[in-house]
Amino acid sequence: MRELALNILDIAENSLAAGAKLIEIVLGVYREKDEMSIMIRDDGCGMDKDTLSRVTDPFTTSRTTRSVGMGIPLFKFSAESAGGTFSIFSERGKGTKVLATYRISHIDRMPLGDFGGVILQLVTMNEKVDFLVTVKSSERQETLDTREVRNILGEVSFREPQVRAFLKEYIQENLVSVYGGRL
Repeated sequence: MRELALNILDIAENSLAAGAKLIEIVLGVYREKDEMSIMIRDDGCGMDKDTLSRVTDPFTTSRTTRSVGMGIPLFKFSAESAGGTFSIFSERGKGTKVLATYRISHIDRMPLGDFGGVILQLVTMNEKVDFLVTVKSSERQETLDTREVRNILGEVSFREPQVRAFLKEYIQENLVSVYGGRL
């Protein structure tokens, strides 16, 4: 993958496949510490200890269509090769949490990419799942909580053109503005 937003999309798709009803995504950008963090947590089915111990191996996957799973191993590699860290926690029946940190200035850090576009895609294409997306820096924090949006809109679909346009503008103006839109 050429950008971190696609890693976020891939990990969130794993959460969806695990039956998650709530997916939390947190992007932290701390320029004064030269650090960026990405956390994805879900309430899906989780993994047992054996699966968790093998999940960063590219030849471990739960998919039946192929015998290779590259999402989590690539996410781990992207963090560690950019001077950061990677951790994954999971418990059967309780969900999974993935955390990656990066040195922002590291020459091998992949660009963040279209974070706002990925969030918009996840939210509008998975209406039966709730998303809690937070972008924060040392000075500011913004959150998109689809549960709050649903309470305001009622039964209106996130796919409706006016709702999608609102969500796109909200994400771009609020979430992306925290980190300047360029990473």
